[in-house]
Amino acid sequence: MDIDSKIYIAGRSGMVGSAIERRLRSESFVNIVGPSSSELDLMDRESVIRFLEKERPEYLFLAAAKVGGIYANSAYPADFIYRNLVIECNLIHGAHVTGVRKLLFLGSSCIYPKNSPQPIKEEYLLGGKLEPTNEPYAVAKIAGIKLCESYNRQYGTNFISCMPSNLYGLNDRYDPLNAHVIPALIWRFHEAKEQAEAPVTIWGTGSPLREFLYVDDLADACVFLVRNYSGNDTINVGSGHEVTIKELAWMIRDIVGFKGEIAFDPSKPDGTARKLLDGSRLAAMGWRPKTGLEEGLRLTYEDFLKKDLQ
Repeated sequence: MDIDSKIYIAGRSGMVGSAIERRLRSESFVNIVGPSSSELDLMDRESVIRFLEKERPEYLFLAAAKVGGIYANSAYPADFIYRNLVIECNLIHGAHVTGVRKLLFLGSSCIYPKNSPQPIKEEYLLGGKLEPTNEPYAVAKIAGIKLCESYNRQYGTNFISCMPSNLYGLNDRYDPLNAHVIPALIWRFHEAKEQAEAPVTIWGTGSPLREFLYVDDLADACVFLVRNYSGNDTINVGSGHEVTIKELAWMIRDIVGFKGEIAFDPSKPDGTARKLLDGSRLAAMGWRPKTGLEEGLRLTYEDFLKKDLQ
């Protein structure tokens, strides 16, 4: 990418999109577009095509998606599969017909089979049954990967896909039910501290292992891949470090400063027991994450406090 290349970040205002923009602007890229959802409805195919025809971006980071935690995925499965399928179909097809030079599609580690061997290699995709609690979202993301592969094969496009592990960081969505686990726990521990409530009850047993990646590390990997990789192989992006949900909860409790007890509700689903990505393919290209989990959690809580005070 040249400094004056026009770059479209779909989902620019979200956690991932805003991190990609921060990463690009740190190198003085300024020709960045990314209208808000009120300015461009990504569910409207004709509007997407008109926008791409008008702007003619050379590069497209497809970070727009409907996302949420285990509760949201369980409660709104139709929304998760339908909205994500339509958004990615509109943008990937639109990128093809308007001549986008390169597109990066962002998937999710939940695309892999529930009982994959650990750590999870990219070739395990479609090798078994998915985790039921987020299957609709995973199916939509798998479809996006296959769309990129199919357009590359049929039309010679340069569309690549990367699969990040569980993300967290600046500009996340904080909600006690619908958010992913880290922002949900930050919100709940902070509220419990402010209101002197205890205990904080967490879904499941606390035993599942999860790998978390700071979103600015993902953004760095995305820019690295656009510069250095072309091909039909998906690329895992992870931290290489995993913790149990119980360990994560205690870390966030201490960072937030909540002094009360934590309870776990084993009647609620745990989700996949373990989900560690094999990052050796990306490591072999020369990329490594920079942000440790404790540092990332502290930065995330500072960001939450800024939002909470606004």
